[in-house]
Amino acid sequence: MSASPTASRPRILVAATPTPNGDLHVGHLAGPYLVADIHARYLRATGQQVTWTTTTDDSQTYTLATAARAGTTPARLAADSAAAIERSLRAMSIELTTATDRLLPPVDARTREAVVEFVTALHAGGRLRERTVRLPYAERSGVHLYDGLLVGRCPSCGTGSNGGACEDCGAPNNFDELLDPRYVLDPEEPVGYREVRILVLPLEEYRAEIEAHFAEAAGRWRPRPNRLIEQLLAAELPAIPVTVPGRWGVPAPFAETPGQIVYPWVEAMALAMYATWWANGQDPSVPYDEYWKAEHDAELVLLHGFDNVYHWGLVSLVLLLAHGDKYVRPSASVVNEFYELENAKFSTSRNHLIRGADLLDSGVARDVARFYLALTLPERARTNFTRADLATVTARRLVGPWNELAARIEGLLAEHGEGAQLAVSAAARERATAFADELHACFELTDFSVARAAALLADKLAELGERAYSASEFGDLLLEARTLLGWSAPILVDTGAQALAAGVRLDLTPGTEDKIAPFRLPTLPAN
Repeated sequence: MSASPTASRPRILVAATPTPNGDLHVGHLAGPYLVADIHARYLRATGQQVTWTTTTDDSQTYTLATAARAGTTPARLAADSAAAIERSLRAMSIELTTATDRLLPPVDARTREAVVEFVTALHAGGRLRERTVRLPYAERSGVHLYDGLLVGRCPSCGTGSNGGACEDCGAPNNFDELLDPRYVLDPEEPVGYREVRILVLPLEEYRAEIEAHFAEAAGRWRPRPNRLIEQLLAAELPAIPVTVPGRWGVPAPFAETPGQIVYPWVEAMALAMYATWWANGQDPSVPYDEYWKAEHDAELVLLHGFDNVYHWGLVSLVLLLAHGDKYVRPSASVVNEFYELENAKFSTSRNHLIRGADLLDSGVARDVARFYLALTLPERARTNFTRADLATVTARRLVGPWNELAARIEGLLAEHGEGAQLAVSAAARERATAFADELHACFELTDFSVARAAALLADKLAELGERAYSASEFGDLLLEARTLLGWSAPILVDTGAQALAAGVRLDLTPGTEDKIAPFRLPTLPAN
C-alpha cells in the first residue's frame, strides 16, 4: 500500500478567517471549513501531526457596516457572530484543533499584540513604503471608504463589487480604482476623493520570489485560481495598503501614520499564526509565530474561496516573503468556487440561505448532510445545493445502499455466528488495498479532492451491493466493508464513532491479515 504523503512533516491547515458579521451558512460550510475538517481527520487517521485552525477577522469593515445596519456596536456584533459561528461548526461536527472547550480563539488584547508585532517587524526591516493615495470619501459622513464600506463596479470585469477585490473575477481594486463608488451605508451620499499618506507593501518588489513560488506550486493549485494568479503576474503588481484611516481595527503603531489602523487584510497571517499557537496550548513562553517558523518545516495549507485568491493566495504569500526566510511558505492553497442555493448565490442580505444548524434541525442527519456537501462542494466550478437533490442523491447513493449492506452483513452474522474469525482471500485484500490507494490519492496536494473521495466511497458502496459474495466469502465482504467504513469515517463522523464504540478497527490500511473478526455495520438514519 502506498505511504501517506509527507508523513514526517507537521501540517498546518488554516481556513480563511470568517468575518464575524453573521452566522455561517451552508455555502460557507461546504467550502474551506468542511474540507479542512475532513482533511484533518484523514491526516490524524494516517498518523500525521496536524493543526487545523482558524479565527474570526473582527477588524473587517464588513463587521462595521453590518453593525451599523443592525443598530449595534461592531464589538457586540463580532462577539455574537463568533459565538454563532462556533455553534454552527459544532453542529456539523467541524472540530478544529484546540486545547480548551472552545474551537475558535478569542480575539483579544493578545491577538492584537500579535498583529502589531507582525507589522512592526516589517516596518523595522525597512519593508514598508510611505505613499500618498486617493481614497473614496463619504462627504457628509466624513468616512474614508474601502472594502466593505464601499460598493461600485469592478474595473476589470464591470460587475458589482465591494472594495479590495472583485468577488466574481477576483481582480484587486485598491484605493480609487473601483468605478462609480458609493457608500454602502448611504448609497445616495456624495462620494469624493481625499489624498491620504499611508504605509504600503509593494508586491512588485517581490516579483522574482512570487514567480518562483508559483512556478513550483502551480501543480498544487486548481486551474481557475492558477489562471488568476497568472493574470495578476502578467501586469504590474499593486501595492498592499498596510495602514488606512479608520475607527475600527488594530491601531497602527507607526509615527508616520498617526490615527490610522492596520489594514484588515494585513492581519490575516498574524491571526493565523496566533490561532496556530492558541490551538497548540497557548504556552506563554512560546512566541505566537513559533509554529510557522521555517526551521520547523511545517507544511502550510491554506483553504479559501476563489474570491480570496488575491488576498489569501497572493497578498498573504508576500506578507510572509517580506519577513525574509523566517517563515514557511504555503505548500498549497485549496481553493473552492461558489456553492449556490437553488441556482443563485447564498445571500445573507436577501435571506437566501440555509444555515448548517437549521439544515440539521429540519431532520437531515449530520452524516448525511456532511456526505452531500462533500460530494457536491464546488471544487473546480460552481455547484448547486437544493433540498430536493440532497434527499434524492443521498437516498440513492448513500443511505439506501449503506443500509442494504448493513442488513446483508447482519443476515450473514445470523447465519455464521459472531465469534469465529473468518477467512479473507488474497483477491479481497488486493481490492481493499487498491481502493485505499485511490482514496489516499484524493488527499495528495497535487490533486486534492474531497468531492472525488466522496464519489469513490459511493461507488465502492454500490460495488459491494452488486458483488455476489458466496457464504464462504463473508470474510472478504467484511474486509472490504471495514475498509469502506474506515475511509468513510472522516465524512460520516457519527457512524464512525458508533463503529469505534463497538470495537471496530477504523484505520485506513486494509492490512495483510488472512482472517477478520465479524462486526456489524452501523445503519444510517433516513432523512
